Amino acid sequence: MGPYGVEIHSDRCHQFSVTPAELWTALARVDAYRSWWPWLRHLEADALEANVTWAVVVQPPVPYRLHFDLHLVEVEPPRLVTATVTGDLIGSARLEISPTPSGSELSLVSSLAPANPVLRAVAHIAQPVARFGHQWILDTGLRQFRQHALD
Repeated sequence: MGPYGVEIHSDRCHQFSVTPAELWTALARVDAYRSWWPWLRHLEADALEANVTWAVVVQPPVPYRLHFDLHLVEVEPPRLVTATVTGDLIGSARLEISPTPSGSELSLVSSLAPANPVLRAVAHIAQPVARFGHQWILDTGLRQFRQHALD
């Protein structure tokens, strides 16, 4: 446990039947994110490029919204994005795309913790709720991405 109490770590790999370039093209359509993800309540994002900061508000199926900035540190098309997260959440995330015999593999590794004092208290008392909200965003986001971005 770090200085912010509860930390939620994710390490997931997903297979796609499209090339890394095709997968990257879909990911780079930041203007479409809100139509894919209705739980994404607000997004200020111009592009998927290094040294850009996105302002984000998400509403998982828990009784709070999360406001945070996602600062894209490294962006190397079509294979890598690293980011730092600040705001209600603090931490880091890394997305890597690699070719596979049947298309692509997307790996997402993140480590996030609540930075907002109220959310820290909620996460400390109700860790399963915080973990559920995080997992729900990842699982639902992936399903919706496959459905809308790669149709």
